[in-house]
Amino acid sequence: MVFCCCFWLAACGQKQNNYQIETGANQIENYLSYIKNKRIAVVANQTSVIKNEANYVHLVDSLLSLKVDIKHVFAPEHGFRGKADAGETIKDGVDAKTGLSIISLYGKNKKPSKEQLAKIDVVLFDIQDVGARFYTYISTLHYVMEACAELNILLIVLDRPNPNAHYVDGPVLEMKHKSFVGMHPVPVVYGMTIGEYAQMINGEKWLKNEVKCNLSIIPLKNYNYQSEYSLPIKPSPNLPNDKSINLYPSLCFFEGTNVNAGRGTDKQFQIYGSPYLNAEKKFSYTPKSNEGAKYPKHKGKVCYGEDLRNTPKLNNLNLSWLIKTYRANSKQPFFNFFFTKLAGTKKLQQQIESGFSEEKIKASWKEDLDQFKKMRAKYLIYN
Repeated sequence: MVFCCCFWLAACGQKQNNYQIETGANQIENYLSYIKNKRIAVVANQTSVIKNEANYVHLVDSLLSLKVDIKHVFAPEHGFRGKADAGETIKDGVDAKTGLSIISLYGKNKKPSKEQLAKIDVVLFDIQDVGARFYTYISTLHYVMEACAELNILLIVLDRPNPNAHYVDGPVLEMKHKSFVGMHPVPVVYGMTIGEYAQMINGEKWLKNEVKCNLSIIPLKNYNYQSEYSLPIKPSPNLPNDKSINLYPSLCFFEGTNVNAGRGTDKQFQIYGSPYLNAEKKFSYTPKSNEGAKYPKHKGKVCYGEDLRNTPKLNNLNLSWLIKTYRANSKQPFFNFFFTKLAGTKKLQQQIESGFSEEKIKASWKEDLDQFKKMRAKYLIYN
């Protein structure tokens, strides 16, 4: 169900260059009546903001000022304020500003429990996604939907733009390789907003025991899949700008190898390098501890590689850097156990090790991608 069909039609019919994109969260008038005088839980992080003239105000602060009864906040990977390292255990706590209890949905407790939702009437979900299967916010979405479905609690998703919605590419996940960095049979880049993705989870019956979530979407206004949208707040510590977000689906494969993808620098997911690559390369850097990367790969070692900050915007998944570094790597093993989880299949590693070209690898994805695009079309809200 999508609230406010008049706004949905506007979102589908208008181009971003004619009107400013408006997020679901910003349209408080379209969902306030559904949460007023109700007991609310919010799934949010530092990206959950409402634009107020020239300033951004956190959704939680805005709702509290309107006397909405927020009982607690659920936080995804990186925490409520988005400061934690990738993979770092997030503890429950209390938000210093509001006094609200913060319940982590990363670590052992990935799914809201019956006790945590016992006195909740409506759950609001508002997190900025970047459109890559291994970015864990869509996994958090899955578990929140499942918990709400089991307890018949309304879930309202406040939609946000997907900065990588302009293409669909990559191997489709094989369910035997399902993990928190890949829960559904979708390609690495799936070309949907998080609201559309929620509809797909419901429609394809991917929740446990095929339960269905009572789901409503507050859609974007003035948005389409080619819209240029610069995120006002970085979605996680190691995605600092538009270039890193665009390169992330391609460079994240390095997380499953002995190559550093810029963690421990201020150019995260815009450069890559390793001590085991050609020392004659002109570009080098030395990873150090910093926010979001306390223990970066190859900390304190000179890494030789490539600076990709001037790379034209990608409209597909780039495997050339991965293939090139594999062939140039001087230390084995190049791949680690995490690579298969990221790829969602063992085939990609096997293809690279067998000397397949990028073109041949991509050709092997075509049938699965065509099938996914047909399924995806059923859940699209925008054009």
